[in-house]
Amino acid sequence: MKLLFLDFDGVLHPSSPGKEPLFSKASLLSMALYDIDVPIIISSSWRFTHSMKELKEKLPNEIAKKIMDVTGPAVVGKYPRYNEILNYLSTQKNVSEWRALDDSYWEFPSPCPQLIRCNSNTGMNIREVHAITQWLINS
Repeated sequence: MKLLFLDFDGVLHPSSPGKEPLFSKASLLSMALYDIDVPIIISSSWRFTHSMKELKEKLPNEIAKKIMDVTGPAVVGKYPRYNEILNYLSTQKNVSEWRALDDSYWEFPSPCPQLIRCNSNTGMNIREVHAITQWLINS
C-alpha cells in the first residue's frame, strides 16, 4: 500500500496570506488523484487545531474521501515533519511506499526522495501533479 502525507499551508494554498484564497490549489490535487485510490494522511499542523471532520470539510470531496488519518504528536528537533511521518509509519502494516507533499523542505533530510516539494509562495502546481501521478502510476 502507498500513502500520501499532505501538508496544507504552502501546498494547497500559498503560505503567505492574502495572495490566494485558502485551498485554492486543492483542485490540482484532485486532478492528480483522479480515479486513483491512495490513502491520504494529513501531516499539516492544521491537525492540531481542527478535528478530522473539520479538515475534511475544507477539502473537495474527491480529496476528503481519501483522508484516512492524521500523523501523531509533534516532534521537536531535527527534521520534525519527516520524523512525525516515520513515527506514524512505525504503527502501520503493509506500507510499501510513501510520499510527502510539503513545502517545508527543511523539515526533511536532504536528499529525501519521498518529498514532493512545493513552492511555499505559490502552493502546488503542475510539476507536483506530474510527480504524484508518476509515482502512483509507475511504481
